[in-house]
Amino acid sequence: MTDLWPRLAALLGDAERPARYINHEWGCTYKPDEPYRFCMVYPDTYELGQANQAVRILCNAVNECDGMAAERAFLPAPEFCDLMRQKELPLFSLESCAPLSEFDAVGITLPHELAATNVLETLDLAGIPLRSSDRSEGDPLVFAGGPCAFNPEPYAPFFDAFSIGEGEESVPEMLALHRSLREQGASRSEILARLAELPGCYVPSLYDWVSEDEAQRTGSWIRPKREGLPTTFVKRLFDGFSDSSAWEPCIVPFTEAVHDRLNVEILRGCTRGCRFCQAGMMYRPVRERSADNIVESVIKGLEETGYDEVSLTSLSSTDHSQIAEILTRLNRACEGKGIRISIPSQRLDSFGVDMAGLVAGQKKGGLTFAPEAGTQRLRNVINKNVTEDDLFSAIDAAFSAGWRRCKLYFMIGLPTETDDDIKGIASLAQRAYDRAKAAVPPEQRGHVRMSVSCALFVPKAQTPFQWDGQIAPEEAMRRVNLLRSSVKYRAVDVHWHDPSTSFIEAVMSRGGRECADWVERAWEHGARFDAWSESFSQAAWDAASDELGFDPVSVAQRTCDLSYVMPWSHVSTGVSNAFMRLERKRADREETTPDCSFASCTACGACPVLDADIVTREVRHA
Repeated sequence: MTDLWPRLAALLGDAERPARYINHEWGCTYKPDEPYRFCMVYPDTYELGQANQAVRILCNAVNECDGMAAERAFLPAPEFCDLMRQKELPLFSLESCAPLSEFDAVGITLPHELAATNVLETLDLAGIPLRSSDRSEGDPLVFAGGPCAFNPEPYAPFFDAFSIGEGEESVPEMLALHRSLREQGASRSEILARLAELPGCYVPSLYDWVSEDEAQRTGSWIRPKREGLPTTFVKRLFDGFSDSSAWEPCIVPFTEAVHDRLNVEILRGCTRGCRFCQAGMMYRPVRERSADNIVESVIKGLEETGYDEVSLTSLSSTDHSQIAEILTRLNRACEGKGIRISIPSQRLDSFGVDMAGLVAGQKKGGLTFAPEAGTQRLRNVINKNVTEDDLFSAIDAAFSAGWRRCKLYFMIGLPTETDDDIKGIASLAQRAYDRAKAAVPPEQRGHVRMSVSCALFVPKAQTPFQWDGQIAPEEAMRRVNLLRSSVKYRAVDVHWHDPSTSFIEAVMSRGGRECADWVERAWEHGARFDAWSESFSQAAWDAASDELGFDPVSVAQRTCDLSYVMPWSHVSTGVSNAFMRLERKRADREETTPDCSFASCTACGACPVLDADIVTREVRHA
C-alpha cells in the first residue's frame, strides 16, 4: 500500500493540532503484512471519534481474525480538508498512513443525522466515488452501520451495504465473505448479491425504491430486483455480550480527546421505554455483564492504559442490578490512587444520588437529571416514569451531600405539548432551585446553581413517536421565548439547541431514499460538519431544496396515521410495529408502560424475534 507519510509530514506544520494525524499511540494495533485490509472511519475529527465505541469494538474484532488487519481513519478538521485537496493528498488511515481507496473495505459509522454530509466529505477526500453505482471493480467495499443505519434510506445510494445492529460478529462475517469471494475472482455485483444473503446485511442497490402509493399498498418502500432476496432486515445481536470481557484493548491518544478516559461498557440495552428514545428500542434486550467481570476489567484497563479516570458506560448505568457492589469494590480497589470513577447519567431518584456519591468522593462537580417534560401529564405521555417527588428527593439528597450545581434536561415540541407544559418547565426548575437552596447551609446558598437545557424534539425512526411531525423552527423559538419569560429566577440559566439543525435531523431521521439527492446537493453547496455550530450552513441546505424542488418541511413536520408505512419499514430492531402503535395510543391516553427488566414482559417482541432473553445478574429493584 502507498505510504503517504512523507507528503503528510510536510503539511503538519500548518495543522491546528498535528497529533490528530499521526499514529503510534499507546495501544494501537498495526498489522502491515496481512493480505486483507479494512479501515474503520468515524466521519468527524479525531477528538470526537477516537473514543467511539463502534470504532474500538470493530477494529478489535477484525484484528482478531487471521489474515485481516483493521485500521482507523477520521475526517480532518475543515481547514485541513481544504489543504489536503489543495495539495491533492487523499484521506489516509492512521496506522499505515495509506489511502483509504487502497483498502479492501471501508466501514463508516453513522453516529447521528448531522454527519450525513461528512460521509460525502470523507468519500470525496478519499477519492472514492460517492455513489455505489459509480464504483468500479478496483474500489473498496464501502458499508455503514451505527444508529442511523436503522433508517438507511437517506444514505442508501452512497453505500454498497449496511450492517444492521451489533457488529462484533456480523462485520467480521461480512468481511470474511468479501475476502473469500474476491480471492475466487467474483465480480463486484456477484459479491453484493452474496452479501445480501447474510442476516442483517442490507444491500440497497438490489432493491428499487417504489412510489408512496405502492409502498402503502404493499407495506414496503423497497421492491427486490430479483427473486430470492430478503425483504426484511432484522438487526444482528451479539449473543455473547453478557459473558464477554468488559476489557477491550483501547488506544491512549497523544492529544486531548472527548471522553478521554477508560470507558468500560457494563451493560447493553435499556427498557425504560421512553417513547421518544431510539436507543431504548434499538439496543433491546437488556444484557448485563457481571460485577466480577466489570471490576476485573476496570483494574486491568487502568493498568494497561495509565488512565486516572474510568467511566462505566451504558444507556442506564445505575440500572445495573449490581451497580452498588461494583462501585463499592472499585472504590476499595482504587483507594489512594487518585483514580476517579464516573457514570454517564444518574437515575432521577435518591438511589441515583447514592450511586453518584459512591463515584464522586470529595469531587462533587455537577449532577445532571433529565425530567424531559415540565408536567406530570406530559411525562406520562412520553413514558418517563418519574415524578416531581423523585426529582425533589434527588435534589434534597444531592445538595445535602455536597453538590452545588445541577443541570436539568428537557425537550420542547413533544407530542401533545401545550403552553402549560412549557410553563411547567419554568415552574419545575424554580421549585427545584428552591429545594436545592433549602438543602444547603445558609452561608453556601449563593453557590447554588441550576441550569435548564432544552432540546427540540426530533421524531426518530423505530420509536412510538415516529409517526409524529416536528414543530416548525419558528414555533420552537416561540416556545423557547415563552420558557425564558416564564423563568423568573436569575440563578436559573436557560439554554436551548438551534432549531435549524434539529430540523435537518428530523428530515434525515424520517426521510426516504429521495433525501440522498438533497444531502449530496447540500454538500456540493458547502455543507459539512453540520453538527458544529460555526460550520452549519442553512443557506447550503436551502439552496439544495430550491434546486431540487424538494420539500423538507413535508418530511420533518408531517404527522402520519398509525397505519402509514414508514420508509424504514423493512428494517427491524426486533420491536414490533404493533407494539409501537400500541405505545403511541397509550401516549394519547397518558398511560405509562413499566420497564420489563424490573417487572413482567411488555410484549414488545424483541426477545422472541431476536431469540434472546434479558440477562440481569440479580433481581432489579426500582
